[in-house]
Amino acid sequence: VHCRCSRCFSFPSKRRIIKRPRVLTFLNLPEDVLFHILKGLPAADILSVRAVHSHLKYLVDNHSSVWAHANFQDLWPSPNNLRMFERAAESGNFEAAVKLSLAYLYNEGLSITGHGRAEVNGIKASHYFSLAEHLNVCAVPFIWLFIRPPWSFSGSCCKAVVYESLKAECQLNKAQKGSILHSLAKVLNFFEDEGKKKESLEMLEESSKQGCLISSYLLWENNRKAAMSDPGRYLQSLRKLRDYAAKGCWEAQIALAKACGNGNQLGLEAKTSREMVSQIFQASLPISKQSIFTVQKGMNEIMRYILVDWLVEVATMKDFSSLCLHMTVGCVDRYLKLRPVPRARLQLLGIACMVICTRFISKEMLTIREAVWLTDNSYKYEELVRMMGEIISALEGKIRIPTVLDYKEVLSSIVSLERRTLHLYSFICELSLLNTSLSVYSPARLAAAALLLAKMLHGQAHPWTSQLSECTGFSQEDLLPCVLSLHQKCFHDDVPKDYRQVSLMAVKQRFEDERYEEIGKEQVMSYSQLCSLLGVKQEDPEPSPLHRNVVEIQTFLSSPSGKRAKRRREGSIQDDRGSFVTTPTAELSSQEESLLDNFLDWSLDSCSGYEGDQESEGEREGDVTSPSGILDVTVLYLDPAEHCGQDSSDEDSLNEEWDGSGAPHREGELPGAYLTPRNPNPEGSSGYSSVNTASPTSSVEGSPGAPPKPTSALPHGNAMNREPCQPHYLHRRQVKRKNMAEHTEERLNLGFLSL
Repeated sequence: VHCRCSRCFSFPSKRRIIKRPRVLTFLNLPEDVLFHILKGLPAADILSVRAVHSHLKYLVDNHSSVWAHANFQDLWPSPNNLRMFERAAESGNFEAAVKLSLAYLYNEGLSITGHGRAEVNGIKASHYFSLAEHLNVCAVPFIWLFIRPPWSFSGSCCKAVVYESLKAECQLNKAQKGSILHSLAKVLNFFEDEGKKKESLEMLEESSKQGCLISSYLLWENNRKAAMSDPGRYLQSLRKLRDYAAKGCWEAQIALAKACGNGNQLGLEAKTSREMVSQIFQASLPISKQSIFTVQKGMNEIMRYILVDWLVEVATMKDFSSLCLHMTVGCVDRYLKLRPVPRARLQLLGIACMVICTRFISKEMLTIREAVWLTDNSYKYEELVRMMGEIISALEGKIRIPTVLDYKEVLSSIVSLERRTLHLYSFICELSLLNTSLSVYSPARLAAAALLLAKMLHGQAHPWTSQLSECTGFSQEDLLPCVLSLHQKCFHDDVPKDYRQVSLMAVKQRFEDERYEEIGKEQVMSYSQLCSLLGVKQEDPEPSPLHRNVVEIQTFLSSPSGKRAKRRREGSIQDDRGSFVTTPTAELSSQEESLLDNFLDWSLDSCSGYEGDQESEGEREGDVTSPSGILDVTVLYLDPAEHCGQDSSDEDSLNEEWDGSGAPHREGELPGAYLTPRNPNPEGSSGYSSVNTASPTSSVEGSPGAPPKPTSALPHGNAMNREPCQPHYLHRRQVKRKNMAEHTEERLNLGFLSL
């Protein structure tokens, strides 16, 4: 027996128990919170989350809102992810619907073979085009951009199948099909046939009845000339226009502003009409572009300057309108604010935006094959198609937005300007596209300041009248900071240079043309003289370069290789290229162009792509009802067993196997050309081969004539050396030159001379 002393007996030590709170995991969150987290995730991440737990799998599988908000950026439909894209599109995902429709239309990514490929792809593409247009509630209908003529004239055409399928869908159920009817009407309006134009008007009327605002405006535009003959009818027409403008139609707002500025007061007092114009100008907000450099980590102002300068050069070469150029730059800037773009793909973004904008506003569109050539074949056909899908998805179908040029047109209708002053006004507006620092001002303020600057540079006594002040809501004092910034950025600051130390002056060269009365060569007053004229005490500032890190500029602009091959067969983009902008190496004189016009079309024909998307001479003239550019050439017939291939409207022959005994051909090819078999697509995921042909101008370098003139401020390259191939002769009554880049200069010259 022990005592109770501490040595003999000790109480057991009490253990301190720490109560821990219950562990909360991701699965313990409320379903509303989980949905908020899942919405907007990349599609691949949603699949990864789905595989974590059965509860998450249940949420992903049984709630369509997760897929409706999934992000498909930089992801394209393929056989491996087709079910995921289809599920997202059916759940209401706009991006998935757009990419599926383009993938089926161009057979890009979803490689479908067989004789009925165009029909199968067309029906599926029409379904997803219809779905995308149904989801497009905030923007003008856009699907007609991709199915507009020219269509293929031999065999089946996927565009035509899409059109017929959408038309049948509207005939079965016209309810809630206003936007699709508008797109069908736009497609028919490109044909020269009077019957199709009449059917187009009927579709626009039906679309207008279903509430499509842009269809109502187009009907108003079509009936305006007839209404102008009767004052009472014209007044009623203007009141309709005012209703469309009040509902938010931008085209109607611009037309209304022009009508009020011209003195058509809608039966109102002049002051009230000017107030209506002023409301349109005051509603314009700045489109800040500085956030571009927050999203684009490796980009600076000079890179954007080079890209826009190159787009101006393309617009000049192809004779595109200023509106097309302004819209293209606007789309580029909006995309750069939303999604990061690698430096090597900036040019791809620019040319893809130009393809979309030319289709939207012009009868002469920039075809995809020609756009690939304009980039010196630095990208593949399929890369451009995919980029178009990314752009439409990111911009949510909103292609047309207010630009400086729209407000310029309004101001030009309010005041009468001399021709040279009007050209100078346009010159300043295009120069404003190059500088992001000017985006702190709204497009309306920039247009007003550009008008004031143009009139002051031409020495007009009263450059800013009370009428202009009332119509815009801007006084001369309000515009002074913007006027000074415009002059400094457009005429005072140093112009950036490319990797060859050549100044980037595409806009200036564009306006040195005779049609602009060579306004680009005009000497303007200095900054200090302008300040004294405005009564502003301000000294002449030092020219501020866009970018001060000279080492980085030289690294960015330097050419990585002395070879500078025209194209790479295995990779579309050079990893070490010093400049993201390339261009065709030479231009022909006007005399050579007239002599070699059809010849150049034949050399372009070898590019991969969709035959219905090619540009013909008939399209340039506004006639899309008959093919052209085909010559009757007497050809020696050897053996029909030597040639293989089938007629296809979708350029099937470009993705089929070539063998050594023959070459694929279509109606209209030139049998006298020397053809080289092209390597088939090893992946099989795309319906189109890579662009591996020389540019049209480089393909005739060996022909006699004046030496080619290089384009300014852009890198040049030399064509790859290729092994000569054996000639193949194919029998056709009407023939067309094909694949002129696959043989040596000697054979090319012989082939051209024999032709």
